[in-house]
Amino acid sequence: MSYVANIRTFVRVYDLGNMSAAGRDMRISAAVASSRIAELEKHLGVRLFNRTTRSLRPTEHGDLFYKGATKILDTIEEAEGSIADLTTNPRGSVFIAAPLGIGKKLIAPLVPSFKEIYPDVNVRLRLSDRRIDITNEGLDAAFILGELQNSEMRVRSLPQFERVLCATPGYLDRHGMPKDGDDLQNHQCLLLRFPGMEEFFWTLQVDGNPVRHHLTSPMESDDGDVLTGWAMENCGIVNKTRFEVNDALRSGHLVEILTDTPPTPIPFSCIFPHKRLQDPKIRLLIDHMIDGCKAKLSEIPR
Repeated sequence: MSYVANIRTFVRVYDLGNMSAAGRDMRISAAVASSRIAELEKHLGVRLFNRTTRSLRPTEHGDLFYKGATKILDTIEEAEGSIADLTTNPRGSVFIAAPLGIGKKLIAPLVPSFKEIYPDVNVRLRLSDRRIDITNEGLDAAFILGELQNSEMRVRSLPQFERVLCATPGYLDRHGMPKDGDDLQNHQCLLLRFPGMEEFFWTLQVDGNPVRHHLTSPMESDDGDVLTGWAMENCGIVNKTRFEVNDALRSGHLVEILTDTPPTPIPFSCIFPHKRLQDPKIRLLIDHMIDGCKAKLSEIPR
């Protein structure tokens, strides 16, 4: 196995902190990943990780080698990218992330058309509604719903998503239509909540001003699609982007409520580290995704 392949494996193991996870990420077995690390350690004459049955932690030598290894791989990627850019034939892998609902309905459908244009670029798409740490998770780009917190990233802004409160006719028949935002406390609101969140609120637009309504819920999840599924089963009211529930609203399976005081729109952005601008395949994928998103979002009624 080539020395560069061993270095790539070492970096992925270091980034993900797990041999099996790195193996899955690189489409190799954990045993192959482990053998590559062992081969690299033999070549260097030092141990790069301390291994136990329950954990894998980098040694001091591992921390030191990681800094140099990432520089080596960045240099190789830049060199490969420059050649690929000149030959209009980019190749390699791009790791991107997106929220679950938006990712399934908006981002994922754009991958096949990108692959048709650039067949040698491998797209690794991860979908999750949790907050993404793009640097620590080894991502090249991430599509983010909500206000951005990391100013160190490059940002490409997309149209905001209009949000709606909705429930099934069955739920509303049993529990009635909420009169206003304050009345939401008397209803079953299905909340997207992550570990560590101490409070939750929905922000509604009242006479042009944002008003927070603090809520509790009998049913919570960190998966937005789960909340939509619960809402469709007459379990309560859900706060979703119109894009995600547009079909259900048009068919009548869900009904929009509090239309005079809708939730505030949510920003939608693509973020990526500055250095990634030097890699043509990442720039091409981001451009393709953003153009596709704008075209698709322009079709949604507002």
